[in-house]
Amino acid sequence: MSATVNLSKLQNNLNQVNYPISRNELLKYAEEKGVDEVVLRALKQLPPKQYQNLTDVNKAIGGSE
Repeated sequence: MSATVNLSKLQNNLNQVNYPISRNELLKYAEEKGVDEVVLRALKQLPPKQYQNLTDVNKAIGGSE
């Protein structure tokens, strides 16, 4: 069962992230905030790099604009 992560779901779960942020910092934030399990799984698949904004994260996940 694969669920998609859309931009609004990311916004709801990552609304207090300070960019730029690394993948590891993003995962730490997500785990501390108890984000949606689908979002957390998607974040764990991200390439290890700096993300400049939410759109950057969304594109890396392969979400819809």
